[in-house]
Amino acid sequence: MKFFIDTANLEDIRTAEALGVLDGVTTNPSLMAKEGIAGDAACREHYLKICNIVDGDVSAEVLSTTYDKMLPEARELAALHKNIVVKVPCTQDGIKTICQLTKEGIRTNCTLIFNLGQAVLAAKAGATYVSPFVGRLDDISSDGVSLIADIVETFETYGFNTQVLAASIRHTQHIIDCMRVGADVATCPLKAILGLLKHPLTDSGLAAFIADQERVAKQGK
Repeated sequence: MKFFIDTANLEDIRTAEALGVLDGVTTNPSLMAKEGIAGDAACREHYLKICNIVDGDVSAEVLSTTYDKMLPEARELAALHKNIVVKVPCTQDGIKTICQLTKEGIRTNCTLIFNLGQAVLAAKAGATYVSPFVGRLDDISSDGVSLIADIVETFETYGFNTQVLAASIRHTQHIIDCMRVGADVATCPLKAILGLLKHPLTDSGLAAFIADQERVAKQGK
């Protein structure tokens, strides 16, 4: 599984990159706003900063909602850096945009996916990634991981090359569950990634090793 970090915070990105396990970054307008970044020029400058930290796919989202405006905006984003993957919402105009961008060799991430039909249409249009929102489905008492499993199985059945990117990850267990059902990518907050390192037996075992070494060292004096 690939690990992307879902943030616009440069320090979090640097921390994840330093672990040596980071494969890419996803952002969205809400994450940009959280960092106080607004406006086309500021967002595009920030995308370049991210691309200078991570040598992997960086999803940059279009803010337009119609085909005529999405397409030129997507082209401009893709031209910023070779690592940019253009995020496009799963709407009728979005699917049409993905289809055209695919013809032009521009990679895309179809976002805001909440059912299997949306994922299939995005894959047929040529999306590089589809992003089903696990956490948001769980928030309304649906089952986000089951949707990931359905999409993975369907893509395998029909031979789609589109990668399944589990998005809206809330916690570490979401990552593990998405691994089990075969997601290609999980995009997560830094806290969820670091949570994979946590286990009480690791902590207690390390403490015991250190205590034993200190005891032996004292006896040798």
